[in-house]
Amino acid sequence: MRITLHLDTFDRLAPGAYGIVWIDKESGKWSREGHAGLTLPRWGRYRSVQGCTWLIAGVDGAELCSLAGLDLAGLDGPFEGEHGRVQWHGCAPEAATGDWHVQCVDETACDPEDAFFADEA
Repeated sequence: MRITLHLDTFDRLAPGAYGIVWIDKESGKWSREGHAGLTLPRWGRYRSVQGCTWLIAGVDGAELCSLAGLDLAGLDGPFEGEHGRVQWHGCAPEAATGDWHVQCVDETACDPEDAFFADEA
């Protein structure tokens, strides 16, 4: 299952700041599809604990943000249109609050043509 997730409403960081990430539940990884006003690495891993998902940078393992209510460990969901709050920890000295919402859920199984994540190259 692949999920397209939109992160936005980080007005404290920059007007119009956003990030779009593509999450692959099978591999436990995510990749950046677009961004502005956020320092968002090209890829990383995620972990889901007690109904909250953390995006973790692939290169240095830094915890970038927590997505409250996004449970990727569950068997059902997420669903298109699902939404919640995000705490962006990728900035100092305190977290910036924003919103996340699921844009698309693709449940088709397919093998990638090329290695997509940097640790697979």
